[in-house]
Amino acid sequence: MVGRGELTDKAWAVIEPLLPPVQGGGRRWRDHRQVINAILWKLRTGAPWRDLPDRYGPWKTAHERLRLWTKDGTWEKILDRVIVKDDAVGELEWITSVDSSVVRAHQHAAGARKKGDAATEPKPSPATGKDSAGPAAD
Repeated sequence: MVGRGELTDKAWAVIEPLLPPVQGGGRRWRDHRQVINAILWKLRTGAPWRDLPDRYGPWKTAHERLRLWTKDGTWEKILDRVIVKDDAVGELEWITSVDSSVVRAHQHAAGARKKGDAATEPKPSPATGKDSAGPAAD
C-alpha cells in the first residue's frame, strides 16, 4: 500500500530509468524509491530534515542523495520528465503562491545614536561657529 504523497508504481516506472545505478563499491546504497519518498515528504511538509519519519531511513541519507542528484543534474531530469508528462495529459495542477509581505524597521533602527554613542565634545554650530551644547557665554 502506498502512503499519501508517496510514489505510485506507475510514477516509479517513469522515474526509475532516470536514476543512476545503485553503487556497488562499498556499502550498498539505500533503495532509491525510499529515498525519493523521503525527499518528497520533506519538500511537501517543509519540516526540518531531522524530523524525517523513521520509515524513510536516516535523514542524512535523503539529504545527501538530494544534494548529489541536484549537483549532477539527476533531480532536474526527474522533475523535467514528470512535469512534461503530467502537463501533457492534463494531470498537473499549477499552483503559484506569491508572498507580498513587507517588513519595515522602526525609525530608530535606521541609524539613530544609541546610549554611549553621543559625542563627548560639543560640536560647533555651522551657523554661529560656537559650541551648540548650551547657551553661549558673552
